[in-house]
Amino acid sequence: MENIFKVTFWQEFVDSAVTWIVSELPGILILTVIIFIAFKMVRFSFKKMRKVLSSRAEKNSNVDTEESVKRINTLTSILHMIIKIILWAVYLMMILQKFGINIAPILASAGIIGLAVGFGAQELVRDFISGFFIILENQVRTGDIAILNGTAGQVEKVELRTITLRDFSGVVHIFQNGKINNVSNMTKDWSAMVFDIGVAYKENPQLVMDVMKQIGDELRDDPAFKDIILEPIEIFGLDKFADSAIVIKARLKTKPSMQWSIGREYRKRLKDAFDARNIEIPFPHTTIYWGEKINPLKLEMNDQLLTTLDK
Repeated sequence: MENIFKVTFWQEFVDSAVTWIVSELPGILILTVIIFIAFKMVRFSFKKMRKVLSSRAEKNSNVDTEESVKRINTLTSILHMIIKIILWAVYLMMILQKFGINIAPILASAGIIGLAVGFGAQELVRDFISGFFIILENQVRTGDIAILNGTAGQVEKVELRTITLRDFSGVVHIFQNGKINNVSNMTKDWSAMVFDIGVAYKENPQLVMDVMKQIGDELRDDPAFKDIILEPIEIFGLDKFADSAIVIKARLKTKPSMQWSIGREYRKRLKDAFDARNIEIPFPHTTIYWGEKINPLKLEMNDQLLTTLDK
């Protein structure tokens, strides 16, 4: 404290301050300008990247533009934030060095603190990392119909830590990204409705397949559905021999999430077509045959027989 009142102390202080200003201050100013320019360049680059990626998504007719833009904005925002954190960390470390502060102990302390936080927040870190890769790989998007860990529903929100899913009963399920083991996306890029159509063994399979193809083509030509159905119906053929029916498999490709409405309309039209052509759709009943080429035994109840049974 006594040195403060001495002239030599203040002379040395002024000399050292002048020396520091001359030798170190220009470096700090230059570093500040460089980091400022770097932030501006990063911001401009990400803004340009968003525009380029968004324009490409708009030109691609096979991609949902709105969902692609959401995904692009999410990813670029995350990367932008990470780069900003790295730039700030580097800037602060260099500034501390300019002030003559040894950053080695700071880095060591930061490492120990980071290790402690890492052990305490392993689950949180795992959720964020898993969420990042879910968004990066475009596994699910907002609005998709998906099955997460065996629970089906519509994806309402995709975040870095959680995914919010609302099932068909209206119940909201929130899944931690780090605990999602299985993801089944039912509406990514395109959807499909698979039909297993069972008809009686006595029916001609080729005739049934022709009717199914005809109804599928008529549905696709309908102005109300032609923009929803992506491809002509695929008739795979006779798929299996069931207990009381032969099963013919077919598939219709649709726009995402539209397969259920298309499936209901197709089944309705197919039922009408089968009824018009007397094609039997089997249901649990018993038919007695006296031989392969003999018609089934037909029993008729008349009024006299009913009167006899009543007595």
